[in-house]
Amino acid sequence: MAHPSFIDAGIKHMSDTVMPALADYEGCAGLSLLVDRDSGRCIATSSWMDEDALRASEGRVRELRDRATEMFHGTATVERWDIAALHRDHPSARGSCVRVTWLKLEPGHMTRAVDVFKLTALPHMEEMEGFCSASMMIDHAAGRAVVSVTWDSRESFERVQAAADGMRTTVTAEMGATVIETCMFDLAIAHLHVPEMA
Repeated sequence: MAHPSFIDAGIKHMSDTVMPALADYEGCAGLSLLVDRDSGRCIATSSWMDEDALRASEGRVRELRDRATEMFHGTATVERWDIAALHRDHPSARGSCVRVTWLKLEPGHMTRAVDVFKLTALPHMEEMEGFCSASMMIDHAAGRAVVSVTWDSRESFERVQAAADGMRTTVTAEMGATVIETCMFDLAIAHLHVPEMA
């Protein structure tokens, strides 16, 4: 949670300092940053090729995170997620936005939820104007998932929002999932190099 008036300074720090530092860490697959300028909510995601690389980086990443939190004049919480699916139609560009949806899943429905996302949600999204990429991450212990869908612009998303909302309702029902929260963000940094996983 950043102070809204320090978001630009925080983005610059993430781009100029954090991203180059992470690039030197073995096993790091990049960084993304989502920002909501109205609320100050920001999501910085570092991705790692495996659990060993993540664990080996923890001390140094904690220092980077603490300093970044200071630059945003905010507070930070940390969550770990496993990437279950990731698909890119085309690279994002300046002005892209991301709709993030958090889901609650029944413990026995994790595999089914991922399959529904890959086999039902992704093909429908690919047909929508302005669709850029999508990912699904899982927190097995908490029984949660988070789906992030990137659009070329807010305008392109608004043109398909009704269809996207309808698809989300259908897909979450098929997953046996409950929507916890949905938020829109600006895509401030898109520098993840995670391989295609769809």
